[in-house]
Amino acid sequence: MRILRFFPVLFILVLLVSACSSPAAEPAEVQSPSELEDVRLILPYRPDVQFAPFYVGMEEGFFKRAGINLLIEHTQESDAVTLVGAGEVPFAVVSGEQVLLARAQGLPVVYVTAWYQDYPVGVAAPVNSSITEPQDLVGKKVGIPVLSGASYVGYRALLNAAGISPETIYLDTIGYNQVELLLQGVEEAVVIYSANEPLQLESMGMPVDVIRVSDYVTLASNGLITSETMIEEQPELVRAMVAAMVSSIESSMADTDRAFAACEKYVDGLDESTSTIQEKVLQESINFWESEIIGMSNPEAWQNMQDVLLEMDLLTEPLNLEDAYTNEFLP
Repeated sequence: MRILRFFPVLFILVLLVSACSSPAAEPAEVQSPSELEDVRLILPYRPDVQFAPFYVGMEEGFFKRAGINLLIEHTQESDAVTLVGAGEVPFAVVSGEQVLLARAQGLPVVYVTAWYQDYPVGVAAPVNSSITEPQDLVGKKVGIPVLSGASYVGYRALLNAAGISPETIYLDTIGYNQVELLLQGVEEAVVIYSANEPLQLESMGMPVDVIRVSDYVTLASNGLITSETMIEEQPELVRAMVAAMVSSIESSMADTDRAFAACEKYVDGLDESTSTIQEKVLQESINFWESEIIGMSNPEAWQNMQDVLLEMDLLTEPLNLEDAYTNEFLP
């Protein structure tokens, strides 16, 4: 760097002008494997096109340029927050309610990047059923996978926002069989992920109306968590992870064809028979990621989430929400 101080001023100005007038610079070179740090990340359940940003980040080198050799694992969200809170895994992607429930149990997890800006849960019903708004669910039989997790919290948040008592609806626990049971007429409506099951049902000849939770209430949704210990001891790694994730999301949104191509290496079963619907799932998922500032957490969404959990008696008392999430690591 000392040599640069003795370059003629004119030469430096020429370099600056050239940089301003030339095309965008290429990304920094990917670091060699010996310079990368292995970093474990837990994603929910199984590989899926909805996780495209992480596949894009690995294929296009965003994580490697941040000094990270990303190692993806899959497990349930409740297990993921436990592992992160215990310091056994540095990062995981979970839904907002999992963060508050974990902190209520003394697990020091912190949400550091908002991925989904809208809560992806909804209630689907056949278009000829006249179920198009929350009030239409009263007196109906509604299937839900389990009485926990994002599906159940989203369902209860929807009823709460619409002023509907849960006792007025026949809620049926059905496992992850929403598509089959709605097709068979066993259920009048089902709780679904808005980017997934509606497209499956449409492809099988049953177009549906979807009552989206996000149309009625803003809730903290899927995002990246770490631990208070990681933030205290390795803040630069947290910052690097967040920056790589944000870049990966932006790249996936900018070019969905390349994003889908990246998925093909990591997601089994993306053959010609399924690619069309899975491409639609990816495109629909992107609608939930959009934000003026990618990665930014909305304080209102966290307050609403806490209010819902208190109403459901899943929280016994309010938490300090400022400890549960932060925007300080955004690029």
